[in-house]
Amino acid sequence: MRHLPYCCCGHVVWGFGGICKQLGIPTAHFPEQVVDNLPADISTGIYCVSASVGSRDIHKMVVSTGWNPYFKNTKKFMESHIVHTFKENLYGEILNVAIVGYLRPEKNFDSLESLKSAIQDGIEKAKK
Repeated sequence: MRHLPYCCCGHVVWGFGGICKQLGIPTAHFPEQVVDNLPADISTGIYCVSASVGSRDIHKMVVSTGWNPYFKNTKKFMESHIVHTFKENLYGEILNVAIVGYLRPEKNFDSLESLKSAIQDGIEKAKK
């Protein structure tokens, strides 16, 4: 993709609340300003990312950007899952990301289980 790698940063904010609680997968959301500043022609979908929180180590991450049709979001979002377990709360911390690869387009899933399976598949691909 023409825009990759693409780097951005912003404070970790509360998201829509749906996917974290229902799937048990910790995620961090970017504020609207970061999402609004994405290149206009960047595709919605799932991406591989290298990320750091504050001045901590760099970790692999999966980012979903778009509308999340399963949850019927009305606002475009950028939600990330860092493939690392943090003991502390990350809300308010600065999340620095470098989007390095496109995994798949955004899609509407027929069940929560199929969505969870696709997320797990994305996480496994990002680890590689």
